[in-house]
Amino acid sequence: MSLKSNNNSNNLVEGSIKKALIRMTLPMIIGMVMLFTFSLVDTLFISFLGTEPLTAISFTFPVTFTVMSLAIGLGIGASAVVAKAVGRSEFERAKEAATVINYISFCLATVVISLCWFFMDDIFRLMGAREDLLVLIRQYMVVWFPGSILVVCMMSGNSVLRACGDTKTPSIIMASAGFINAMLDPFLIFGIGPFPELGIQGAAWATVIAWTLAFGYLGYLLVVKLELVSRKFPSRATFESSGKDMLRIGIPAAGANMMTPLAAGIMTAIAAGFGDTSVAAFGVGARIEPIATLIVLAMSSALPPLISQNFGANRIDRVEEAYRLATKFIMGWQLAVYLVLGLSAILIANVFSDDPQVIEGIKLFVWIMPLGYGLQGVIILTNSSLNALHRPLIALYLSVARFFVFYVPLAYLGSRYFGLPGFFAGAVAGNFIMAIISWRTFNRALKGEHQLQEKVA
Repeated sequence: MSLKSNNNSNNLVEGSIKKALIRMTLPMIIGMVMLFTFSLVDTLFISFLGTEPLTAISFTFPVTFTVMSLAIGLGIGASAVVAKAVGRSEFERAKEAATVINYISFCLATVVISLCWFFMDDIFRLMGAREDLLVLIRQYMVVWFPGSILVVCMMSGNSVLRACGDTKTPSIIMASAGFINAMLDPFLIFGIGPFPELGIQGAAWATVIAWTLAFGYLGYLLVVKLELVSRKFPSRATFESSGKDMLRIGIPAAGANMMTPLAAGIMTAIAAGFGDTSVAAFGVGARIEPIATLIVLAMSSALPPLISQNFGANRIDRVEEAYRLATKFIMGWQLAVYLVLGLSAILIANVFSDDPQVIEGIKLFVWIMPLGYGLQGVIILTNSSLNALHRPLIALYLSVARFFVFYVPLAYLGSRYFGLPGFFAGAVAGNFIMAIISWRTFNRALKGEHQLQEKVA
């Protein structure tokens, strides 16, 4: 199957925008529900080891998410270039970009992860980790870091499929990896049957094994079955041309995504000022958040190919409609999610800990932080849409402003004057201000595209 024939069944420049959004988002929702559910199961198994391992795994989250952000950013760059070429029916150009991304992803992932490995202890000390926790953190990260190169390449490969309008296959791959991870967890963590008892390191091994299997299947799919990626090494001219376009979007997008874990690291350090139990509570909340915002995350993966293909076809009217429908829906949906979480806060807290202080911290998180998830959704969808419009620097500036002008500073000020509740409330206030700025920025960008089309016409 060629890229051209694959795109014919996933055309995004014609037909109902609403139906296209639903068709592309639903598979992503299912895949992410399973993936993040299994991630919570992972955290749940680790919590059985005690508060210290749970605290240690909470410290790893900003670092692991930094690597994930690199993968997401590179994927955004690949998706934007491939989808725009597909929208223009330049299928060979799309295949070249899809091929180049694999080599660039591997090289950049190796460099970033090597740096993280070398400065591992320094990074976690800066976040406030004690020396006894560093022992547990090292046990997890020495396995996780080398394996994470695969996840960067895997997520970049999935973005090629999404750029062609296929969100079903990436969802199946993600869900399968999550399922394998969850199934291996109890055997490798607790040493069930013939397996060794590896404790917190067992969770890392379960994750790496799952990624390896998923990556192997994805490689077969892209190279052999669908022929979306060439088996030949790209020529120097192709590498420079496709790589330049992809990196022009991918690097700022990766930088924007890396703002999230960097901010999470600072937020973890602020939480550490309230004690280990607050860090544990914040870590649990950080893992609940992806489940609570999974529709946002699913739509942020489904929306960019739709926007990029229509942008390539000069259908700015469809771009505007897609953004409006997505943001309007997400605000209403996240309000409903907040009500459910608020009513379930006590149950959620007791599932993850039996420590009274940790339970109180989790309840505070659930009662306050999800108030801003709808606003956060507008911010995320705006950034992904700007990247799809090949305006990555604007998305990067918005991300920097969100985290380091509003989100983190207001959370810090709240913590100084109102303690842990103020910490959470300040973060919500930051999201509120940034959502308004993001919405206005995207509409100005659309107005600019309309004016450009009028001049060309």
